[in-house]
Amino acid sequence: MERPLILATNDDGILAPGLAALVDVVKSLGEVIVVAPDSPQSGKGHAITIDQPLRINEVEAFGAIKAYECSGTPVDCVKLAMNVIKKDRPFDLCVSGINHGSNASINIIYSGTLSAAMEASLEGVKSIGFSLLDYAFDADFRPSQPFIRQICQRVLDSDLGQSKLLNVNIPVGTIRGIKVCRQAEARWVEEFQQGTDPRGKHYYWLTGRFEDGSAEEDTDLKALEEGYISMVPSMHDLTHYSALQELKDFENIGI
Repeated sequence: MERPLILATNDDGILAPGLAALVDVVKSLGEVIVVAPDSPQSGKGHAITIDQPLRINEVEAFGAIKAYECSGTPVDCVKLAMNVIKKDRPFDLCVSGINHGSNASINIIYSGTLSAAMEASLEGVKSIGFSLLDYAFDADFRPSQPFIRQICQRVLDSDLGQSKLLNVNIPVGTIRGIKVCRQAEARWVEEFQQGTDPRGKHYYWLTGRFEDGSAEEDTDLKALEEGYISMVPSMHDLTHYSALQELKDFENIGI
């Protein structure tokens, strides 16, 4: 019997310690193929490259595990993995991360980590994005690894029903367990710092602060605040179903 085929990717780049920590976990669960960006791609969301060719190079970064660096975005990496590198065999699982920093709440929209996993889930592959709430390059991923292994094993062994995409965020420090929860209602309050470059041209640098506008107990931000790993079943259908009936009157325009 063939071992499960697992795609590992990320948005922090192929040399990111978080990716090495993730590969170290899943290599015991199946045959792993790594396809990741050749440079950091944080905040790229679901961007794809259409204005220039993509390049992939095999690299020796994970011992005997086949690994490729890609000149494109995280989503490009997944597309190439599925349609070029392993087009003869479908993946059983896609894992993305471990991201350096949170992808809870609204951050899922901007996240290259989650977009890579989402791209695989669009093709019917069970997919998980993992993020650790530590932005440091030398973050300690070891406490999270046993939980990640158990989550991946459970996903490989389960049907998951309609949920093909999981957004998993991991707190720093003592982990009290796992909570399956919903995405919190939060937002970035954005600011732009203006400056002048050495050639005298103005530039604007995006900054801001994160505000959690929800006080409910069943959100990912609340779970993380209490020391739990948050697991949010996510989807790519952006239809606001409760508004469908409210907007029915628009169908009378022009009649």
